[in-house]
Amino acid sequence: MRNIFYLVVFALGLWSCDHIENPYPNGGLSTDLDTTLYPGNWSDYVANEWPTFLPNSNVNRNVLIEDFTGHKCVFCPAAADLAHALHEANPSRVFTASIHAGPTGIGDFQVVDPPNYPTNFTNIEGVAIGLYFGLNDGGFVGNPRGAINRINNGVICQSPNQWTSMTTNVLADNNLKINMQSALNYYASTKGAFLHVEVEKLDATLTNDLGIVSYLIEDSLIGDQKMSDNSHNSSYIHRDIHRGNLNAMPFGRILTDQDLSNGKYFVNYSFTVPNQLDGNYNASNMHVLIYVYDKVSNEVYQVIKQKIIP
Repeated sequence: MRNIFYLVVFALGLWSCDHIENPYPNGGLSTDLDTTLYPGNWSDYVANEWPTFLPNSNVNRNVLIEDFTGHKCVFCPAAADLAHALHEANPSRVFTASIHAGPTGIGDFQVVDPPNYPTNFTNIEGVAIGLYFGLNDGGFVGNPRGAINRINNGVICQSPNQWTSMTTNVLADNNLKINMQSALNYYASTKGAFLHVEVEKLDATLTNDLGIVSYLIEDSLIGDQKMSDNSHNSSYIHRDIHRGNLNAMPFGRILTDQDLSNGKYFVNYSFTVPNQLDGNYNASNMHVLIYVYDKVSNEVYQVIKQKIIP
């Protein structure tokens, strides 16, 4: 079953008509939104449905766990259970992206191997992320490994026995450097969504470029998994499956002065919600993780979750 796909924030010229080059009213991406995903007159969307953000009262730094995993990795189910337990303990602050990739991109743990392992959980961006850290981080030697806000604790990709303490440390961090909030409008008739993100830099000492990335995540899927005793579990619950990036770029893009309005950055995306990996369509089983990170150190300063359907 081949399910590699791109999620594209549609570029200028991809369609012949009805595209807006500069989203408004608050600046944002210089590429255009696919206004055909809105089932009506686009001027009505701008006038009536474009969100207005209230002042952001959040004071907490959240946690992104990037769990590099594979459906044929016998130690990966325990790591996935740990990541899910950390989320369950702090459901509004700890979020997981299960990235089916290894330090060489795709290895034996991720390959499609019918009849027992027919689903392709990989995608272009996830494979590229795994390969990048495999080449540039000495701690990513195999699955399972995980990055906790991509904090470099000797290495960025840590074995699961470091995840709990590192997550606890981030949750206790009172030095919030980046604040974020988002809004999303979804239209079932077109399967289209418009995601709007506000980014506020609270720490003026941050001088490196900041990158913004949006992961599309499938909440859960029952599928095949090799277990710790080498048995085949056809009813395993895969959680928080990374399905790709909204702009089809593994490391997103840099926030620039073009995104600034009244001292805050505004970034806007349009995308079509895809089928689940099993071929069925269920937008309520999808969400987006949006994060901002340091382009030099790779550290994630803030991550937020946005459901497709609240």
